Amino acid sequence: MNWAARVHMAVGLLAATFAAATVSVASADVAPYGLNDAGGFRNVLPPGEAGVDNVLQLGSYELTHQTPPHFDDQLPLYENLLYASPALTDAQIPTYFKDATFGVKPDDVASVQSPQPDVTIVRDKQWGVPHIYGTTRAGTMFGTGYAAAADRLFLMDVLRHAARAQLSSFVGGSAGNREMDRTQWSIAPYSEADLQSQIDNAPVIYGAQGEQVVADVHAFVAGINAYVTSALTNPTLLPAEYAAIAKLPSLWTPTDVIAEASLIGGIFGKGGGEEVRSALALQAFERRFGGASGRSAWSDFRSKNDPESPTTVAAAFPYETTSPFARSGLALPDPGSVTFTPVGPPIAQSASAARAQSAAAHPLTLASIPHDGSIGSGLLRAALSQSDSNWELVAARHSADGHPLAVMGPQVGYYRPQILMEEDVHGPGIDARGAAFPGVNLYVELGHGRDYAWSATTSNTDNVDTFAEVLCQDDFHYLYKSQCLPMERLDRINAWVPNADDMTSPGSETLTAYRTVHGIVYARGTVGGQTVAFVSARTTYFHEADSALGFVELNDPSFITSPQRFQEAAAKINFGFNWAYVDASHIAYFQSGYLPQRAAGTSPDFPILGTGQYDWKGFDTTLRTIEQLPPAAHPQAIDPDYMVSWNNKPAPEFSAADDRYAYSSVYRSQLIEDHIQQDVAGGKRITAAQVVSAMDEAASEDLRIVKLWPILRQILGTPRDPALIHAIALLDQWYAAGGHRRDLTRSGVDANNAAIELMDAWWPKLLNAEFRPTLGADTFSALENFIPFGSATTGTAPNAPDFEVGWYGFVSKDLRDLIAVNSRGGPPRCRTVTRYVKRGRKRVRVCSRRRASVASVAASDRRHRGSARRRHARRRLLPPIPAGAYSRVYCGGGSLTACRSLLQQSLLAATTVSPKAMYGFGYCAANPQPSCFDQNSSTIASAISIAPFPFQNRPTFQQVVQVTQQLPR
Repeated sequence: MNWAARVHMAVGLLAATFAAATVSVASADVAPYGLNDAGGFRNVLPPGEAGVDNVLQLGSYELTHQTPPHFDDQLPLYENLLYASPALTDAQIPTYFKDATFGVKPDDVASVQSPQPDVTIVRDKQWGVPHIYGTTRAGTMFGTGYAAAADRLFLMDVLRHAARAQLSSFVGGSAGNREMDRTQWSIAPYSEADLQSQIDNAPVIYGAQGEQVVADVHAFVAGINAYVTSALTNPTLLPAEYAAIAKLPSLWTPTDVIAEASLIGGIFGKGGGEEVRSALALQAFERRFGGASGRSAWSDFRSKNDPESPTTVAAAFPYETTSPFARSGLALPDPGSVTFTPVGPPIAQSASAARAQSAAAHPLTLASIPHDGSIGSGLLRAALSQSDSNWELVAARHSADGHPLAVMGPQVGYYRPQILMEEDVHGPGIDARGAAFPGVNLYVELGHGRDYAWSATTSNTDNVDTFAEVLCQDDFHYLYKSQCLPMERLDRINAWVPNADDMTSPGSETLTAYRTVHGIVYARGTVGGQTVAFVSARTTYFHEADSALGFVELNDPSFITSPQRFQEAAAKINFGFNWAYVDASHIAYFQSGYLPQRAAGTSPDFPILGTGQYDWKGFDTTLRTIEQLPPAAHPQAIDPDYMVSWNNKPAPEFSAADDRYAYSSVYRSQLIEDHIQQDVAGGKRITAAQVVSAMDEAASEDLRIVKLWPILRQILGTPRDPALIHAIALLDQWYAAGGHRRDLTRSGVDANNAAIELMDAWWPKLLNAEFRPTLGADTFSALENFIPFGSATTGTAPNAPDFEVGWYGFVSKDLRDLIAVNSRGGPPRCRTVTRYVKRGRKRVRVCSRRRASVASVAASDRRHRGSARRRHARRRLLPPIPAGAYSRVYCGGGSLTACRSLLQQSLLAATTVSPKAMYGFGYCAANPQPSCFDQNSSTIASAISIAPFPFQNRPTFQQVVQVTQQLPR
């Protein structure tokens, strides 16, 4: 960020002399270190716990570059794990993960504070973590609010304004801030009355549990406000960033908590909602291939239930298995009729801002985000990289010490200060330590209790659908259950003036969203000639804080006494997450989320009529409640051999959400799973260090070289061109070395650097060569708009690759289809001949025989299986048809010779691409290479910055858990 003149402005706005912070005598009892803690808990949360810097601390940082205490003291632990794997030992784990036991050792107490008589907050010297002890429930919640403000006040203010789509009004009118406002207003536009209704309805819907959560929220907000009140009179408590934007903090309200929950859940806990774009992609396929063939080709890439897709559990949990083309209520838009309707006018300040407006017509991408250094652009980029969370659980029977092992954590992006904070909380009904989002950190959201731990990955489950509202009267009325109803208009007015951080000229704008009973209008068009408005219906809309019900129980030691009770608690979390659990004897998994039960016979992939008869089961328009998918139907497991979740498909037959589009045959979770499988093969027992290494080795592996190079190498063959021979040799060497993107020697250059650069240059050219000729330009572009190519997005601002969403599985299956089909008879013999037609003559290509398709070869295999001996002989001679083979071979139109030529040409073209063209942007302009471009960089919401650090594709907050005993309750 540009925090120019911030120190001088801060000194000018704040008093020149400061009173010492008042610390009162503690009233609540402080528990001894380790009380009610079974032991075996470690974690790390970079860069550090502290996140509030006053003007004196900022001034010192400006002069000496010395950060305040605990601002970045956990970053070395996190960063240096990269250099320890794969030779990590169990004795070295404390070097990279800190002790996370309840309480503070007597010689480690840094401060003791009692902001009100029924709560005491102790901070440890080593890491600055707040340890909160309350004698009452209200006092405990007050303490969590007070500690959050002490550690993250300015960031919390950023988040509550971003949650209300008022970021530009708060920190400045840059293009990135305004785009963040547009994004949030299109997801969660709420009036103040809407936010308050969620508080008022909690007891109505959930009874006594809802009442308890509301009481907790009020006490939590009181704690925040106690700190704010103190900071307004004592500048040593006030973040210096307020001076830079010429503002002071205002008091919080309970509705701020609800608003921030909508931001967190909208980024991390939703999936689906792209039914219109899915329909547009289908139309492109049908234009290219015709009706039936186009639908088959669209289904190839949709891959929502690819039988080869790696899953977290083996048991099937069927969901959304109805045919995409089911006719009941189907509302496919008429070709050419769709217009997307952004909530705000185009941002015209810059070319990058203009590109950002394309997000209104296409899903948000790195290229569409304004690269202006604003907080908003940073939040948007972080929203695209929030799916790097992973967890690994190993059952007791495979553990060296006979107890389960867990390495787990969420990836929420890298922030300065971190968007998560750590807290250790103890009071009536709560004993837990871990991480939570500041501003909604009433409870520990990811961490451990007395003798158990839990964590989550984003599940991308489909909790957002599109309904087509049939319009009546005008463009702002719609038919619902035979009535013509008006849409609600929701306006957000923002105004900004220049400040020391954002010098954007003064301005204002109004964001406008329209709401129906189902949700928010995002596009308009016609269906069968009838004008409609397409609306986004999210199951968690108007239920932004309902997940608190599950967190209350996860934090309660009297409730969590078994993996079954853990699953009960996780089932009450309404956002979509994959929850992991471990205790001294068990591992467990449960996928949470309010998942709708759709009307019988309706498509889960395309828009459905919103006239009323096709609503979600049990849809209540007053309380906006539904009859959810029952907990027993959610993916879950207790005590399998091991489980891995890296945002991959949770279970067989649990269909990919339409915005996810594909869970294909190659997925990054295989990188971790391969290491664990090798470690436990043959009955071997695994240690915690091996589980950590399985995660950390995968954190620097390039999925393309590890999983795709063998089949790519086979297709490329043995070319004679010296440049191709050299290129293949580079990639062979990289593959043999493990396929990592890392520099273990700290030389500043990755090992196998030339091969990495070559793969980055080749990847988009490879995909164009393999698929574009058969798909055609329009279909290829429509598919790319839905699913980006994946890997590092070169040619843009530096960004770390995550290898999550991409075309990896498409490449693998298509090329394996190609090998299988061509091995069963070879390519056809074709020639060009002249034929006479009515208007003259034309040259046509004629083939002497029809080459078998993937489907026909598979059918022939089934018909002629014969004896077991003949089947085995056939398998030895011919490569198997991939499970879930595509309807056609795309590369080279099915010709191995043509495909080989296309891939060789694309690789040859990649050898001429310069590193500067790929990586020479932003802070890598003077150092254009992967080791710079890949670095993990932070979204800066502080005057104190942090430099990018070496690439690791791993969770932000991470726990290592080895519980060896169960404590009595």
